Amino acid sequence: MAASASRIVALDALRGAGILGILAVHIQLFAMPVAARANPTVYGSLTGTAGAVWLVTYALADGKFIAIFAMLFGAGIAMQAARREAVGLPAALPHYRRMTALLLIGLLHAYLLWYGDMLVTFALCGALVYQHRDMAAPRLIVAGIVFFSIAPLLSSVLVWLAPDALAQATAISAPSGEAIAQELAAYRGGWLAQQSHRAPTAWEFQTLYFALRGVWQTSGLMLLGMGLWQNGVLTGQRSGRWYAALTAGGFALGVPLMLLAARRGFAHGWDLRDHMLVGVHFDYWGNVLVGLGWMGAILLAYRHGMVPTAVVAVGRTALSNYLLATLLCTTVFYGHGLGLFGSVDRLGQLLVVVLVWAIQLIMSPWWLRRFAMGPLEWVLRWATLGHRVPIRLTTAEPAA
Repeated sequence: MAASASRIVALDALRGAGILGILAVHIQLFAMPVAARANPTVYGSLTGTAGAVWLVTYALADGKFIAIFAMLFGAGIAMQAARREAVGLPAALPHYRRMTALLLIGLLHAYLLWYGDMLVTFALCGALVYQHRDMAAPRLIVAGIVFFSIAPLLSSVLVWLAPDALAQATAISAPSGEAIAQELAAYRGGWLAQQSHRAPTAWEFQTLYFALRGVWQTSGLMLLGMGLWQNGVLTGQRSGRWYAALTAGGFALGVPLMLLAARRGFAHGWDLRDHMLVGVHFDYWGNVLVGLGWMGAILLAYRHGMVPTAVVAVGRTALSNYLLATLLCTTVFYGHGLGLFGSVDRLGQLLVVVLVWAIQLIMSPWWLRRFAMGPLEWVLRWATLGHRVPIRLTTAEPAA
């Protein structure tokens, strides 16, 4: 299935909104101790405006935009392979080259800049799901849902089968004052001091977290994205009424689940055992449902010409903007820059997000008026094809 240029714009609109939305969630990991992401009572105030910012982020953003991005990544895998095969070119080798390059970029990102990297997971899962791209759309959607559903079930089973691992994870999710102080000192220090926390945390994300949740969640969403691409959902081909129904249904079903998860979390003191048994099923499925709601809303806005071209430009340079956000946020919060780690409340974090958004929305169109793709997209294209491609635009050449 080949998409027309206008339909590719729909994918870029989704991708741009996804990259911007992800930062609204990840800012917590840039600005505060890692445990505060899963347990908001660990660090920072939740009273007044700060509490409202946390709740809105939790209900409407946390896990939602990365779900959209994972579905788009799966769609991109299927689309690029189909295009190459349609003109008689091999697809497998370039794909695995691309995943290898993305994996290397992700490892450098995780261990040198920020432990919260998502590229390693995307590269590994992208390699895993590639062989299933030619399945029929209904089978891809069913397979995606089944694969996606394994993670919360595995979480609940582990409570009973691995009590020692649960006790260790509980210590991480509810760290002592000393552990928090050490993390604060690490990220308020220089780059070498940060490594004492960043490297082991990145390793934990890429091993334990990946095995228990990341591989199931991300691979399932990629398969789902392949099916939705084949059905024309991601490319804006469905009717406005269809996208309006997706929007309404996604938010109507997902937001109550997120509010139930938040209510239960506070009622049980964000106890990890209770979350793994019960709470995870609320927020896990709530995330993807609200993500589908956002997808419908963005595509509905796109069909009515209401997605700003700057957001589309961010989507066309998504990888570069993702790494740019890391560079900007670590400069603000880490000790090699302003050293504000642990000192900015949730409202202040939101203001940093808006500032970074402004930079991305201004810089991305400016860049694409001069270059065919983002700088890291160019590197990835080079690695994928095995030779350099032109990056500068000629006066008669539009941005691809």
